Amino acid sequence: MSKAFGNQDKYVGLWVTADGVIRHQLLPGGRYDEARGKRESAYLGRYWLEGDHIEYVDDTGFTADGDFRDDVLYHAGMVLYRQPT
Repeated sequence: MSKAFGNQDKYVGLWVTADGVIRHQLLPGGRYDEARGKRESAYLGRYWLEGDHIEYVDDTGFTADGDFRDDVLYHAGMVLYRQPT
């Protein structure tokens, strides 16, 4: 399943919770790599944007979503902040 909504590169980069435990690396081309604590690549999968809404499907088929507001990602009860590059 391939979706091509929105500007896929608008939010590319690293998004991290304030405590640094959850790290979403949104990659160009609609892939993501999520680290949790010391576990790198805990979840891998695809994402796509519909405006400022993000949809995720990991490689096992699990789905999740979130919303970007004021350059902050609200995802599954978590708040992630863009890390400078």
